Amino acid sequence: MTNSVTIMPDSSSSQPSKPKILETLPDFPISNQRSLNQIQQKLDLILLAIEALELGASEHMLTTLKNLQLDKIIKNRVDLWRVRCTNPWRRAYNRQSLTLDQVKVLAILVDDRAKQKVVLIRQLLLSGQQMREKGLPLETNFVLFEYLERFKAHFKSRMNRRRAKVSILLSEEELLADLAMSLLSQLLFCTGTSGLSRYWVSLFDGEVK
Repeated sequence: MTNSVTIMPDSSSSQPSKPKILETLPDFPISNQRSLNQIQQKLDLILLAIEALELGASEHMLTTLKNLQLDKIIKNRVDLWRVRCTNPWRRAYNRQSLTLDQVKVLAILVDDRAKQKVVLIRQLLLSGQQMREKGLPLETNFVLFEYLERFKAHFKSRMNRRRAKVSILLSEEELLADLAMSLLSQLLFCTGTSGLSRYWVSLFDGEVK
């Protein structure tokens, strides 16, 4: 008999005060805890990329939570840190399962910050393509260098190197840079037409039938 996990809407979902933006994203069931862990990991890593893109990213996220009235779901800085630590790769990993509304709020944060930084994201991806076409290290480009260095620093300080995948990434700088660049591509995906809806569905890859 296999265990299953179904993320259900919060018990408060029927209350009129629930932020309307949450209702724009469909409710998807999760078949098992492993799938939920993967979603929590994806969200934390892409938020890590956002933090590497802009100084003060956490403050901007908190402002977004307040402006969209999402602080009813993720209330403050400590709460934001706690839900991000559901990423199994984290040093401070906690085994809490996020509610569906919490997952939605994190996805909305990703989409909002990506749209705010779309010009920089495009610039970094174009620079990365140019460096590769020239056969040069990505770090040759100054703007890319800054982003990659910040991402690597965040990753090294927050992730648990005893995790096999984390250990591999930390031992191979090129692999860690590739991860940072792939996260930029995901952020760009969020900025397109119906970006939030498309990103939301992508989180459930393999789950949505």
